[in-house]
Amino acid sequence: MNTLFVLLDGMEDDPNPVLNGKKPYEVAKMPFMYEKAPYKHYTTGRGYTQLFLNEFFTGHPPELQRAVLEAMGLGMDISGCRTAYRLSPAELKDGMIHWSYHAHLFCDDLMRTMKNDLYILQEYKPEIKFFLNGRAVLTMECDDIPDLPSPPVDAPFVEVPGILGDFVMKVAEDMNGITDYPWGCGRLTKQYPPFKCIGEMTAISDSPTALGVAASLGHKIHLVDNVEDRFPVAKEALKNGNVFLHIDEVDEYSHQKDPYKKIGILERTDRLMKEYFSDVERVVYFVDHGTSCVSGEHIIMNVPFWTNIRTDMPEGGLIPLDQVIPRLMKEN
Repeated sequence: MNTLFVLLDGMEDDPNPVLNGKKPYEVAKMPFMYEKAPYKHYTTGRGYTQLFLNEFFTGHPPELQRAVLEAMGLGMDISGCRTAYRLSPAELKDGMIHWSYHAHLFCDDLMRTMKNDLYILQEYKPEIKFFLNGRAVLTMECDDIPDLPSPPVDAPFVEVPGILGDFVMKVAEDMNGITDYPWGCGRLTKQYPPFKCIGEMTAISDSPTALGVAASLGHKIHLVDNVEDRFPVAKEALKNGNVFLHIDEVDEYSHQKDPYKKIGILERTDRLMKEYFSDVERVVYFVDHGTSCVSGEHIIMNVPFWTNIRTDMPEGGLIPLDQVIPRLMKEN
């Protein structure tokens, strides 16, 4: 009997003044999910999705950097001496890195400028792939693995070393301070095996982060941009094995500090779950971290997971992250 894992990315939140002190998921109408997953528990959240997922599915924090995982999720070459760099839209202004979560307003110009300026890196055989709103992963034959500030919290500007820094600043010059700033840099290294009880699994997401974790564990992956299109793909895949379905938009709207969009995507997810999985026999809804619609930042906190799988877990109890899968899947 196969299990459907549904990640409601960043669903936890701060109490919101515009919602009379409630959190968006406490306001959202999700009758199907509440009824279909009567066993409500908590586990320990992590600061980023890849940190949570790696420990959730393997029992260990990752040793692979985020850019490496995302390169794997996008099917990019990370063999040999190639280094991977995650690039996120940001404005460099007043000595600060201001991360942008409204890059849809300028992402076409940003991507075009980056492609035009890529000649700067030509001797390092660069490969670049873009995804949501101008975000990108760059791989190239380069020894520089800098430790740089990461989103979502704005940070004092740190100069990017070497020729990569020349590229970043040339884009910023051409875009009046807007660029794609690198972070999460690294090379291919050790990955822990997944829990054996997971067996064959297919991951469906619009995020190379989640897909990269799955790919690094040897699972099948499907990059599906539109949330509605992910559900029929997941339904078909569930016939042949376990499925990991990722709803990344929950986190994205939180970064935009829009609680109403967050409520809307949660309610839409509930309707799609009812449409496609009204008869699902084993389902786990889980959350990786909080993302505040008040501040736009990630929150490290205990996070809920709901399921219809009966276990020995105490109702409302806190289960360590590395024990959730073994305790849920012991029946298989």
